[in-house]
Amino acid sequence: MLKDWGRCLLFFLVLTVLTGLIYPLLVTGLAQLAFPHKANGSLETKDGKVIGSYLIGQEFTSPYYFHGRPSASDYDAMDSGGPNYAPSSRSLAEEVEKRYHALTKENPGLTRQQTPLDLITTSASGLDPHISPEAALIQVPRIARARSVPEEALVKLVKKYTRPRWLGIYGEPRVNVLELNLALDRYFGSPTAGVNRNQVQVHRP
Repeated sequence: MLKDWGRCLLFFLVLTVLTGLIYPLLVTGLAQLAFPHKANGSLETKDGKVIGSYLIGQEFTSPYYFHGRPSASDYDAMDSGGPNYAPSSRSLAEEVEKRYHALTKENPGLTRQQTPLDLITTSASGLDPHISPEAALIQVPRIARARSVPEEALVKLVKKYTRPRWLGIYGEPRVNVLELNLALDRYFGSPTAGVNRNQVQVHRP
């Protein structure tokens, strides 16, 4: 009996060391060697400060930048999730209508038929870093007016940063909002601090 307990304890200790210490260290080490940027959260820095991650969405409200998908969790990774409304929920309809009116206020002339769903609905995680190319393109006129740049140049930029379906069949075409906004500043310059007080920055510290 004691011999059996001893074997069980030894087996438990060996597995604990293998799976709780050696395996995590091995995987972490290989990840740091093979793709350190992704292994550390795909973080983007500016002037020595972290301004966001390409993997987690954040809020952009400045007219000079593309806006991302709404979040039911205020883009908080610790509270990730959707609102879990039923399709027939009145609260869901009211929230979507509120977002639609806010969107048309920012982008005059936008009709319901032209409105991409990913700009007025939240995702299951509330942390989507991407929007559809259509969602980016409908914001082009607003950004062109704010930055005084040709719409054609912004359309080309959106197309340049649009990622296709994986292997041509999986997923949907998408645009990383943080990546696109950083490209805006690289190609067209960063708005002056006196004009734009909501430059590219994380929503919460």
